[in-house]
Amino acid sequence: QVQLVESGGGWVQPGGSLRLSCAASGRTFSWYAMGWFRQAPGKEREFVAAISWSGGSTYYADSVKGRFTISRDNAKNTVYLQMNSLKPEDTAVYYCAGRKGPAGLSLRDYDSWGQGTQVTVSS
Repeated sequence: QVQLVESGGGWVQPGGSLRLSCAASGRTFSWYAMGWFRQAPGKEREFVAAISWSGGSTYYADSVKGRFTISRDNAKNTVYLQMNSLKPEDTAVYYCAGRKGPAGLSLRDYDSWGQGTQVTVSS
């Protein structure tokens, strides 16, 4: 496992932007595929985006494709989620996750999780 800590959440008006960061500990970060998930109150945690260990492959939920961008900087042990054109339905706690292997789209694929960061989109 790798230890993960998210940051960058906050409040923004519809149409605004935020960038989330996930800082990882350990020298094996580059071996981990990384993902972002989110959970709204009363809802199941859902997949948002994922990136392979090399950064060569990315995956997005249909609801965020074209608006969100996942990236990573292995030299800084950090993965990012750039969120543009935010909508009220994007409001949720966002979680960073990792697994030692290929990128996955399911909660069951990941064994390392951050504590989450709140994103609120409202007028």
